[in-house]
Amino acid sequence: MKHLVRILLVATALAPLRGEAAALDALREFVRATRSGKTTFTQVVVNKSGKTSNPVSGSFTFQRPGKFRWVYEKPYEQSIVGDGERLWIHDRDLNQVTVRKLDGALGQSPAAILAGNDDLEKNFDLKDGGSKDGLEWLIAVPKSRDTTFELVRIGMRVEGGVAVLAAMELKDSFGQTSVLQFGKMERNPVLTADAFRFTPPKGADVFGADGK
Repeated sequence: MKHLVRILLVATALAPLRGEAAALDALREFVRATRSGKTTFTQVVVNKSGKTSNPVSGSFTFQRPGKFRWVYEKPYEQSIVGDGERLWIHDRDLNQVTVRKLDGALGQSPAAILAGNDDLEKNFDLKDGGSKDGLEWLIAVPKSRDTTFELVRIGMRVEGGVAVLAAMELKDSFGQTSVLQFGKMERNPVLTADAFRFTPPKGADVFGADGK
């Protein structure tokens, strides 16, 4: 079966992915084969009236299961770090840190697709999202209602015969859609032991499980 999936993914380098089964197999293979990754991203938010925010950009590093570092670099600086046990959010301008347990924060969130375990269908209902902008899309709907996201659209492309994430569109319960475009992903890089370690800066106000 694993060899069959790999053959399918190589074939997609020559022709677009077709149908729910192919796109879903590609996402499963990405989750299975990409245990860690590094990439850049740009993000805009489209409100329910169609107005688009100014773009923000940054970098993203992850290691399964549950470790990631999402850094907004321009035009403001904010870090979101999952160290495997806790989720840290650091707003540099305010010098504030929010911390909470990772289990509840990760399971039903879009981060679970990128940095969670292999069991996607435990937390999400997955279905075909069609083709758009040269990508094949899946729609992931959280099974739990205890989340701010109504659905996540996942856009896939093929790099070197392997399916990788190219884009995500996150629709929240307020009618806003966050649109993420990812750069070329470095698959399975060697990461240092402290890549996902976070220590609150000196003088920072810390709120949450380990703070106030």
